[in-house]
Amino acid sequence: MISVTNDLVTDQRVNRIATTLHNNGYEVLAVGNKFKDSCKIQRPYKTKFFRLLFSRKMFFYAEYNIRLFFFLLFVRSDIFLSNDTDTLPANYLASRIRRKKLVFDAHEMFPEVPEVVGRRTVKKVWTRIENMFFPKLKNCYTVCQSIADVYNERYGVNMQVIRNISVYKPAENEVKRLYAPGKKILLYQGAVNVGRGIEWTIDAMPYLNNAIFCVAGDGDILPQLQRYVADRQLNDKVVFLGRIPFEELHAYTVAADLGISLLEDKGLNYYYSLPNRIFDFMHAQVPIIATDFPEIRSVVAGSGTGVLTNDHEPEALAHAIQAALTEWENKPDKSAIFDEACKQYNWEAEEKKLLKIFETLK
Repeated sequence: MISVTNDLVTDQRVNRIATTLHNNGYEVLAVGNKFKDSCKIQRPYKTKFFRLLFSRKMFFYAEYNIRLFFFLLFVRSDIFLSNDTDTLPANYLASRIRRKKLVFDAHEMFPEVPEVVGRRTVKKVWTRIENMFFPKLKNCYTVCQSIADVYNERYGVNMQVIRNISVYKPAENEVKRLYAPGKKILLYQGAVNVGRGIEWTIDAMPYLNNAIFCVAGDGDILPQLQRYVADRQLNDKVVFLGRIPFEELHAYTVAADLGISLLEDKGLNYYYSLPNRIFDFMHAQVPIIATDFPEIRSVVAGSGTGVLTNDHEPEALAHAIQAALTEWENKPDKSAIFDEACKQYNWEAEEKKLLKIFETLK
């Protein structure tokens, strides 16, 4: 039984893990939330959705955990898989009452996300929740070694690493969905939230004459960014594609000339992050310009699949983007670089570690 607070539409990590378990003989039920703008999904495993009365702040999380707790008390399941700290209270309590195995997947450092870092009381609540439950976790993993190291040292747990890497998908079989005659396509894909560097790229666009910036995703600051673009009369240079189900996303990704993954240093969660989009671009053979943070540097610089920068001043960023476009347009061994990187970074390797965790649950 897998639980998550989103609606499963764009959550590639949960889908990959659920699909792997399903394909290896586990009967999987994924539980999420149904929102007003949620679209229908089809999965090889079972799904269930709550419709909550509250949609914001702590009321949402409290209602979700209460609903989930009572659901878990009676659902037929041998293993509870909790995704992120916001699902952990219900999962932990229900697993103890029913004496079921509990697995925890930390997608991020929850008290360190930008939406929480600047809110002292909220951060304190989530930190106390982690302090209460994390030392008791026996089966847990996260997205990168840096976050695992922090939690292992802080709580004395054995948090392992299952990286958020794409399933290999041949790019040549996809249909390109983006078309801009004579223009290079810059693509950001993912949540449109605080600290994702989207504003930095928008500010750089007036200095790029041959490019269009496409934003694929939805989030808290999307309306704000749309107004920001309109106020600066950049609608011909910045396109908002909206929320795209991950089943369709690869067809957009392969159409890009350069992937964008710029993060602000807003707490440890972003500083140690290893975004899924880095591997999505890699598997689509699209070079990337990314923030020079430790885990990102290890992958991007180590594989040679992009460039790193910490200079976000508009003209400097535009220059870096243009240099990256020119470099990769003329690179003769582009395919070989990405092919070699994909041999090292792929879900097929990660799922072996995942299955080992489930085969040896404590």
